[in-house]
Amino acid sequence: MIKNTFSILEGVGSRLERRLWQRGILEWQDFIRAPEIAAIGPARKSAFDRKLMDAGSRLARGDSGYFARVLRQKEHWRLYEEFREGAVCLDIETNGWHPAAGGYVTVAGLYDGFDYKAFVRGGNLSASALQKELSRYRYLITFFGSGFDMPFLRDTLGIHFEGAHFDLCFGARRVGMKGGLKKIEPLVGIHRDESVQGVDGYQAVRLWHEAMRGSREAMELLITYNREDTVNLMAMAGVLYGRLKAQTGIEEYLN
Repeated sequence: MIKNTFSILEGVGSRLERRLWQRGILEWQDFIRAPEIAAIGPARKSAFDRKLMDAGSRLARGDSGYFARVLRQKEHWRLYEEFREGAVCLDIETNGWHPAAGGYVTVAGLYDGFDYKAFVRGGNLSASALQKELSRYRYLITFFGSGFDMPFLRDTLGIHFEGAHFDLCFGARRVGMKGGLKKIEPLVGIHRDESVQGVDGYQAVRLWHEAMRGSREAMELLITYNREDTVNLMAMAGVLYGRLKAQTGIEEYLN
């Protein structure tokens, strides 16, 4: 989808992008090869050609940070197909408090489509370890991570992510799915492990405190809960990407 995207060009919105598709200009190379384009003057087209050639080079190098800057954050979903092999899903659990009031991360889960890793406070969770692990990836997938997980990690551990970020919460809303992760999962055919059916964020806080009082069962259940939250994001990303792509109307011109 990113190669069909012309909104990386200044002044190009969804309407002009669709008009380009209607005229058979479906990808960046189509635009560059066209001798002229209606409503875009020669000087402007020349500047756009250069930007699209640069974008092609950046994409070939896997520079997701570049696209994170030139695309509006709500359009980062368009990068999923190109960057999914370098993607990681992230979800955190906390002690229930805001960072300014003593809040801290209890568990940070990462899943890259193959392996799930849990970083646990008091064990392997540290700013350097988590930052190092995140730096291996070029594309971040979360559910409301732009509003909660990443600001919380930044404020408590100084963690940052420079690549593109597909926030499934806002992607789901754009295709008419409202509510939290657990409400949306069944709508896209995702089902949780029976052991954590009904567990929510409030109970995750309670599980942490039970674990700190020595309950091994509580810790295992908390990690299972986080694993389900994290791993399920990858499957949901694929479904939402497909629906968001269909919503643009591009498939009408590709067929």
